[in-house]
Amino acid sequence: MEREIMSGLSDVGLLIFRIAIGSIMLFGHGLGKFNRLLSGGEIKFFDPFGIGESFSFVLAVFAEFFASILIVLGLFTRVGSLSLVITMFVAGVIYHFDDPFGGKEKALMYMFSFVLLFFTGPGKYSLQKYIDDKIKNIKGSWRFFLE
Repeated sequence: MEREIMSGLSDVGLLIFRIAIGSIMLFGHGLGKFNRLLSGGEIKFFDPFGIGESFSFVLAVFAEFFASILIVLGLFTRVGSLSLVITMFVAGVIYHFDDPFGGKEKALMYMFSFVLLFFTGPGKYSLQKYIDDKIKNIKGSWRFFLE
């Protein structure tokens, strides 16, 4: 009985964490970038891999806007988390490399939050769990990435 209660509390905690961190990323970073992308203005953005400022910006928008929405919903959480881990790694470790720790701290906290979600998946209270329970035909290693 106690184990079931603790498991239930963990599931609720994961739900709250997933919705909170996804929403904070979405509204604090993703929505502004998404609106900037739609505005059609000139894109000036960090290009760490030499793929172009515009394409680098589109990748950041994908992660910070679209992947955040997926995480909030608990749909393809691991794929979304992985894209945000990479984005936050670039921000915290590459872009802010020469900055003092305080300049890197927020990006690193986001990065490790999304690392946590990558390993845990969306949890019991998620759209993915609901879909999985309904179709029950996704098998093998793909299931890990589709959670």
